[in-house]
Amino acid sequence: MKLINLLFESKKKHETLETFAGTRETGAKKIADSSHEKGGLSLLTWQHFKVKLPYYKKASNGKFDVSDAQKEFDSTFKKISTKMSQTEFQREVGRLEVLGELIIRYQQGK
Repeated sequence: MKLINLLFESKKKHETLETFAGTRETGAKKIADSSHEKGGLSLLTWQHFKVKLPYYKKASNGKFDVSDAQKEFDSTFKKISTKMSQTEFQREVGRLEVLGELIIRYQQGK
């Protein structure tokens, strides 16, 4: 493994959940804003990313509850279906994704 990769991994392990969530929130907001501005089919991307923002905000403010997040992750996972509309699907997959990211990051920080 290259030294740069070792340094990056070391930095990631010391990054707080709040910092991680804040960085992810900034990126998600940029994508959400850009896709909303484009309109059309990009609105599916907007739906996917805008749902993530409140979760990142809450976690970046130190208010992440892993137990509640795990329950919501499990509930969301169970309701995702190919019988949903594209919009519903994008929203729920975005929710599942952000919850999964935050839970995994929380567990890595322990």
